[in-house]
Amino acid sequence: MAIKITDECINCGACEPECPNNAIYEGGNEWRLADGTSLKGGVTLLSGASMDADAPQAPKAMDTYYIVSDKCTECVGFHDEPQCAAVCPVDCCVDDMDVRESKEHLLAKKQSMHA
Repeated sequence: MAIKITDECINCGACEPECPNNAIYEGGNEWRLADGTSLKGGVTLLSGASMDADAPQAPKAMDTYYIVSDKCTECVGFHDEPQCAAVCPVDCCVDDMDVRESKEHLLAKKQSMHA
């Protein structure tokens, strides 16, 4: 599964620099699949969806930091635990029960983004 940031976020920003996939963005900021990855141009995600990795995407949250689940690998392949959750002072980086992925899927996602 991916990680999400709950409404308890205090916007401290501690999580953002810890993400090896650049999947965390400040509320209101656009995101790109290419940010912090080796993805460029048209790509097909493991979910089967296609998108332009360089195209700006609408923010997923306006008031708090947010995590792009298509980029989140729970730090699999980088660290033993999700780094955002490890540094969050208010424990608002939690499992996203709506995005369920196996460890193998998370590793494949990591490998596809950092080829």
